[in-house]
Amino acid sequence: MQFSTIVMALAAAATSVVANKVTFVTLDSAVRTIYFTSSNGFNIDPVTVSSSEETTVDFPDTYIGNFYAVKEGGSNAPGMLGEVTFGGWNGATYFDVSAIVNPDDKDNVKQMWPAESKSPISGCEHFPCNDAYYLPDDVQTKVTNEVHLITTLGGGN
Repeated sequence: MQFSTIVMALAAAATSVVANKVTFVTLDSAVRTIYFTSSNGFNIDPVTVSSSEETTVDFPDTYIGNFYAVKEGGSNAPGMLGEVTFGGWNGATYFDVSAIVNPDDKDNVKQMWPAESKSPISGCEHFPCNDAYYLPDDVQTKVTNEVHLITTLGGGN
């Protein structure tokens, strides 16, 4: 009896594991490749996204890093960044859209928000705006207890 109780408890725990993920939603007709850079050694392979379907990427626990998009045919150079920490302080998810590397990239990473609550939002529909990082000391990092984020791409300016 005790063995079956343990097995059932382990099975329940396994199904309750929450996966960190970002769903990429393309708002225009461009095909893009998303590149990921981890600050703590995790490797995520690039993915190709388009408006034909939303693309969800799983992230490891305690992932800290960023991602950027490059339009098909463009050079692989960081532009507007989506920055994320999963399992950060107090287990929270921290995220923001950063224009520090290339504020002229106004047609790739646009906005990020938690999938369920849809708030808070980082980034802009039209750049510039007050909800993105432009300088290293800007206070724009958003925080949520959710582990699924939405990131929009494209849509023009």
